[in-house]
Amino acid sequence: MSAQENRVMALSEWEDRWKEGKIGFHRAQVHKLLEKNLDKVACGRKEIRFFFPLCGKSVDMKWLADMGHTVVGVEISEKGIKQFFEEQDLAYNEEAVPALPGAKLFKSADGKICIYQCDLFQFSSAVAGTFGGIWDRGGLVAINPRDREKYGSLLVSLMNTDCRYLLDTVEYNPELYKGPPFFVSEEDLTNMFGGRCIIELVEAIDSFEERHKSWGLDSLTEKLYLLSPKAQ
Repeated sequence: MSAQENRVMALSEWEDRWKEGKIGFHRAQVHKLLEKNLDKVACGRKEIRFFFPLCGKSVDMKWLADMGHTVVGVEISEKGIKQFFEEQDLAYNEEAVPALPGAKLFKSADGKICIYQCDLFQFSSAVAGTFGGIWDRGGLVAINPRDREKYGSLLVSLMNTDCRYLLDTVEYNPELYKGPPFFVSEEDLTNMFGGRCIIELVEAIDSFEERHKSWGLDSLTEKLYLLSPKAQ
């Protein structure tokens, strides 16, 4: 990680990307790795509360809600949140969040999808409880590398004892591209979560695309992990 450890993206830069439409990280279809591995998270459970860190306007939220699950997301960009509800044709309400001054809560009319507009590191279980499932695609890989320990602690604090955390990462040569998305190694995950979670590599796939050439890369591997809390 040494090539990227000093790389810092300010929250304002992420907001600017949304304003300028520079959201190449967004996917218009449900993520194939989530579809394929949802049963590993569900473990036969119904009506799971899912957490989406840095959710953007992920269509995966609507997909899970349509199955009967509930979703809570956190996103800094108000534009991204409003686009989600508008593009999914969902009526929503906007509320203040007493526990988080300056934050807003956008909630679907049926209450199945709630998205908090705030800095992720202001969020906590005191705001919205804990969760039985986490889908992290575009969260950890977007967090500044120097904030990973803080990120890991937050995510663990949001996990129920039976939580299953599905985590999507990318690996490439970090000497060739400064990120984001940032390079995340298995060693990084062990440092972040190994003391508190069982970490299982579910799948590794070649996800190199033409657009990655413009980043200066010649290869990119996507890795999917399943994390579950160790018995305390």
